[in-house]
Amino acid sequence: MDYLFLILLVLVAFLYSSVGHGGASGYLALMALFGMEPLLMRSSALTLNLFVAGSSFIAFYRGGYLKWRLILPFLITSVPMAYFGAQTIIEPKLYKVILGIFLLIAVARILYRPKEYEKSRNNHLILSLFIGAFLGFFSGMIGIGGGIILSPLIILLHWANVKEAAAASALFILFNSAAGLYGIYQIGFTPNPQIFIWVAFAFAGGLLGAWTGSFRFSTIRLQYVLAFVLLIASVKLFFT
Repeated sequence: MDYLFLILLVLVAFLYSSVGHGGASGYLALMALFGMEPLLMRSSALTLNLFVAGSSFIAFYRGGYLKWRLILPFLITSVPMAYFGAQTIIEPKLYKVILGIFLLIAVARILYRPKEYEKSRNNHLILSLFIGAFLGFFSGMIGIGGGIILSPLIILLHWANVKEAAAASALFILFNSAAGLYGIYQIGFTPNPQIFIWVAFAFAGGLLGAWTGSFRFSTIRLQYVLAFVLLIASVKLFFT
């Protein structure tokens, strides 16, 4: 058992759940850095997402930040597309390239903080359905929840504030991860033999992060460290 991996796993879960994310891009980055097989990466990341995003969602939901009118259009298209995306078979090399691109997007998301507006407006139905379908498909295909992209989009489009976007993102990740995992199960996969240990550590980090996110504790410096880890993992994926 690699104890450094478990320590980093807890840190990633903590940081992501503090802003309403499941952390799949971070888990995938760690797995890439530790040279794990792509075949096991998707199912492992989605499984961890279920527990971490679930704890994050409960925290933000109890805080009264969930807007059903905001999130439902995204879920309508993202859930079935996550299922079909998970059943899409891609070559390991192409998988690494696509994952590397999404890790770079995750780095940009961590470093760039969109301006929060005092007033929000209702989200556009057609655009929300399209965004949900797009993010859902790639979420299932590479093993992420899609929240790392959804939440800044919601804020940039003035559809919600930061806390509301975090609540919507957590639920989005939870449903997409479940659909993606079921899609992988349908085509057959072998679970990672250490997944239960990983879940225990990630869940602990997720609970602490979700609690921290409910209070305005600053994790900015730690997020910069996470961005650096994601960047290194992305570079490794492009050149291996």
